[in-house]
Amino acid sequence: MNKKILICASIALALDQITKMFASIYLTLNKEIVLIPKFFSLTLCHNEGAAWGILNNASWLIILCTILAIFIIYHFIYCFKQNTRNNIAFGLLYGGLAGNLIDRVVYGYVRDFFDFYIFNYNYPVFNIADICIVIGVILLVIAVIKGEDLNGNKSSKTKRKTR
Repeated sequence: MNKKILICASIALALDQITKMFASIYLTLNKEIVLIPKFFSLTLCHNEGAAWGILNNASWLIILCTILAIFIIYHFIYCFKQNTRNNIAFGLLYGGLAGNLIDRVVYGYVRDFFDFYIFNYNYPVFNIADICIVIGVILLVIAVIKGEDLNGNKSSKTKRKTR
């Protein structure tokens, strides 16, 4: 793994843990602080499951899946072209996974606090680690679309067009 990925992962992890620490200190569990009415609040929640409460109270399974994901992602680093976007993508994935993994191991739950209402839907509360994971995945999808997977080879879709 290269230095750029490690630096990005370290920054993502630090931001995640620092914001979670502040949320734990300054917010009261399950008490909403409205910042933008009917759009954005800060609400400290302890998430014992995965996204949308999936696998609630199965922290050990989520921990195992996270560790497996870290190893799989490590393999995929070498299947993608080495460029800034892909380094950031893998760094964000590692930082986000590590941030939530630390919470699960230390506390038995993940500390979430960003609470959005979008079109009258109360979106599940999330944190910086979740943001990093989503952005990392989006960046990797862009890389695949651009044919930057498999060490810079064009994707199979592009290969068919050039024949």
